[in-house]
Amino acid sequence: MSVSAINRKSPTTGPSEVPPTIGKPQEWLGRIVRDRIVQIGIAAWIVFAAAIPFLARGIVPFDQPDLAHQSYSLRVWGEILGPVYALILIGVIFALTHGRAVDIGSRVPDRIAARRETVAVLVYGAVVLIAGQFVGQSLGVHGLGLHLSGSMFGLSEQVTPREVYAWSIYNFIFYALIPYAVFRGRGYSDQQLCLRSSDLRNDILVIVGVLGIGLSGDLRGNPIWRLNGHQFAVGGTIAFVASLFGTGLPIMIFLTSILIPRYKKLTGSTAATVVLGGFTYAALHLSEYWTRYDTPAHGALSFVFIMLLFGGPGMVKSYLTQRTGNAWVHLWGYHAIWPHVTDDTGIFVRIFQIR
Repeated sequence: MSVSAINRKSPTTGPSEVPPTIGKPQEWLGRIVRDRIVQIGIAAWIVFAAAIPFLARGIVPFDQPDLAHQSYSLRVWGEILGPVYALILIGVIFALTHGRAVDIGSRVPDRIAARRETVAVLVYGAVVLIAGQFVGQSLGVHGLGLHLSGSMFGLSEQVTPREVYAWSIYNFIFYALIPYAVFRGRGYSDQQLCLRSSDLRNDILVIVGVLGIGLSGDLRGNPIWRLNGHQFAVGGTIAFVASLFGTGLPIMIFLTSILIPRYKKLTGSTAATVVLGGFTYAALHLSEYWTRYDTPAHGALSFVFIMLLFGGPGMVKSYLTQRTGNAWVHLWGYHAIWPHVTDDTGIFVRIFQIR
């Protein structure tokens, strides 16, 4: 039976999306703590935090120029406490979406389809991630990952406009365009892919609230204020467009539009889906330009830092999509502008030599 046929029998909006009553705080908190996937997530966080001193031995060996002035302890504690910040932000999102009833798991026809599609998408994503390293090398640029070389942590090597174009085009085609076309071809609507708003007013409220929190902390002392007006306007525009196609839309389609609803269908748990979203988002960044895999210790430390650094944002993106049913909310509230325009405009000014 096709997806379209199943959907005609099982509407994906209306009463079917009303989740069960949350209940008293001690009840839902108990359910969360007893969830096996949540327990795995907590255990992983503890193990990662405990492993850092043994792997790093007092030195963070990564190429992150913008963090070079920070002490070892500050950088390590920043990584360890990242998931805590994510949980605080999740609490804010819960308050902003209080009263909404959305179950994105109901937008996937059945568990069998969810399992099959999830496995296929994860395998495909792994192939694209690995292939990006070879494609970049064949083009004479850095490996193509989910972040452009220099993004978030500063440039230390030359990056050319050609690399920006290659990065944006590759990621947009293979993480966004092809997956979207395949799932639309399988009969899924934009509503089922979490690309339509069911409550635009609340979606805007959430976007403004999350973006406001991010900007209030990110813009204080930000190097973007040292740019002149022309650099700010042109560099900011390039940063927005390039990052939108290079990482924003790819993550929105691949993770929050396709995988998150299937995680929810398979687990039936918002908390478990949040954790799985965090793990998946982090795994998509294992080939980050600053990671080092030259020794077992460096490789293990790279893995730990990636999981701690990107696990929290992945959890927030997952929760935003679950609470609103709209993948666009995470893109505008917690990706396209903050942090990629605020933190990356400077590197695009340097790459394109904007005066």
